[in-house]
Amino acid sequence: MDREVEAVIDKIRTIRKQKKISILKLSVDSGISRSHLFYIESKKAIPSLETLAKIAHAMNLQLKDFFIWQLY
Repeated sequence: MDREVEAVIDKIRTIRKQKKISILKLSVDSGISRSHLFYIESKKAIPSLETLAKIAHAMNLQLKDFFIWQLY
C-alpha cells in the first residue's frame, strides 16, 4: 500500500475519533458496512473515491479534507 493511501486512511481514522464518531454510526450514516470500514481503517482494503466521498459526506467534510497534509 502506498504511503499516500495510508496517510488518507490515517486521516479518516483521526478525524472520526476527533469527532467521536463510532464505526457503527459512520456505517449507518455512510451506507458502508461496518466490516468494510474496519478493513479500510485496518489498511486491509483501499477505499474507492466513491467510498471516500460517502465517508466525507457522513462526517460533514469535503473529500479534499482527506488529502490535506501539514508540511514540516
